[in-house]
Amino acid sequence: MSVGIQSMDETVVSENQGMISQMIKDFSEREIEPHKMEWDEEQHFPVELFRKMGELGLMGVLVPEEYGGSGFGYLEYITAIIELAKVDGSLGLSLAAHNSLCTGHILQHCSESQKARYLPKLATGEWLGAWGLTEPNTGSDAGNMRTTAVKEGNEWVINGAKNFITHGNSGDVAVVIARTGEPGGKKNASAFIVERSTKGFNKGRKENKLGMRASETSEMIFEDCRIPEENLIGEVGDGFIQALKVLDGGRISIAALSCGIAEGALNAALNYSKEREQFGKPISTFQGISFKLADMAMKVEAAKLLTFRAGELKNQGKNVTKESAMAKLYAADISVEVANEGVQIFGGYGYTKDYPAEKYYRDAKLCTIGEGTSEIQKIVISRSILA
Repeated sequence: MSVGIQSMDETVVSENQGMISQMIKDFSEREIEPHKMEWDEEQHFPVELFRKMGELGLMGVLVPEEYGGSGFGYLEYITAIIELAKVDGSLGLSLAAHNSLCTGHILQHCSESQKARYLPKLATGEWLGAWGLTEPNTGSDAGNMRTTAVKEGNEWVINGAKNFITHGNSGDVAVVIARTGEPGGKKNASAFIVERSTKGFNKGRKENKLGMRASETSEMIFEDCRIPEENLIGEVGDGFIQALKVLDGGRISIAALSCGIAEGALNAALNYSKEREQFGKPISTFQGISFKLADMAMKVEAAKLLTFRAGELKNQGKNVTKESAMAKLYAADISVEVANEGVQIFGGYGYTKDYPAEKYYRDAKLCTIGEGTSEIQKIVISRSILA
């Protein structure tokens, strides 16, 4: 292919991305902008909004059309997350968790009968998905999780608790990783599908968060929760292996989320700098401000390039452990930097809720923590390059 000439497939993807971008902009202006600060203040999770996004095909971006999804790839998916996060990081986070974690796990690892049962409801937004790995005492140390699943006859009995779960209370179905072997042992965890209506699957405490406040984060509690043996995903002992593969895609999601928040913060600061005047001229004309904006724009573009590169490799079916960790680490870190500089450019107004800078600042920090902290990403990257 000649430099500067797009192939037919690339042209189609570019057109799809443009369509998705415009669709989300129109949807956000109508459905999100008028309410986002109210949702943030009240920590209201707008479940009904996600039903509407299901009608637009956003709840099953990566799901094949045969299961009711949009049948797109990771470049379109990244575009959707970025565009939504530019407006509200909370909603971008929820969309990412639904698509890449719960739905993604079922899409990648479930049997045909399990896919046929659950994907159509998830892809259309009829059902909201949750994904449970993290526990109160075992964050990155998942091998020592305390939530257990014990086989009794033709049922599995789950006991324990998961925390920091997106849609932990509101999710209609959850993929849950539970220990089925000895603590610290090899292949000691398995993955299960648990429907909300299952007896013993209880709602837990909802977290009161610094940012991402319109995205529900809560506990999932299991008390003698009995599920049929066919709700096991894959083989016994494969749960953690499956989770690591799911997290490769999840990190691309968080990288996209970070890019969206950073770009939203940049755009807000850029617009404000053109309107705010000091000494008779816009503050954007002062080198101290223009250089900040230049650095912010450069970092956003670099983060997007890393993220789309990881997405393209994912589309090709290649191993993206290193690339997704790099994208997630860099994009999350610059999201915090850019949001911080945005507050600085707004000055005193940046510290108030009358302007958007403070929300981007609060929302950005989660990106350096969720789905593996920045420190964990460095472990993943270093292991990959030293192997």
